[in-house]
Amino acid sequence: MSDIETERPDEAPENGAPPDDASPETRLAEAEGRAEQHRADFLRAIAELENVRKRSAREVESARQYGIERFASSLLPVADTLALAQESAATADIATLAQGQEATLRLLFKAFESAGLTQLDPVGQPFDPAQHEAIAMQASAEHPPHTVLKVIQKGWLLNGRLLRPARVIVSSDPAIADNPPSGG
Repeated sequence: MSDIETERPDEAPENGAPPDDASPETRLAEAEGRAEQHRADFLRAIAELENVRKRSAREVESARQYGIERFASSLLPVADTLALAQESAATADIATLAQGQEATLRLLFKAFESAGLTQLDPVGQPFDPAQHEAIAMQASAEHPPHTVLKVIQKGWLLNGRLLRPARVIVSSDPAIADNPPSGG
């Protein structure tokens, strides 16, 4: 025998086989011990997975309930300003009311901006059916065909994703408007 084998006779050889001198009962006991350890590890893993599932469900529910909290907080000054305007409407002059409306609108747009809302105002831009909804066409010699002439209702993006398309009037070629195709 080599020196290594005599120093550690109770360890398995490198090929993983049990030592030759271990009795079947000893090997069975060792195998049962390993099996019990694997079972305990398995049960711990299942318990941890269940905890992660429950924690994730709580976080999703919390996000659903309170995810709008920051946006709602930024709208409170707008509500306060509108309430103040309503209280003073009977005694304020038109210029003061107009200034109040402008200030309130600025507060509202600031709240929208902080929430990731961006306004689409595509006047003068080419018509884009992915972001605009054409409600009418108007002949125009000053603008190239398929250019947004007028915005009827502004569109909105939420973090770059279309929330509402801009409703627009689009230019058409004046030659086509003067000579509509005949229905043969």
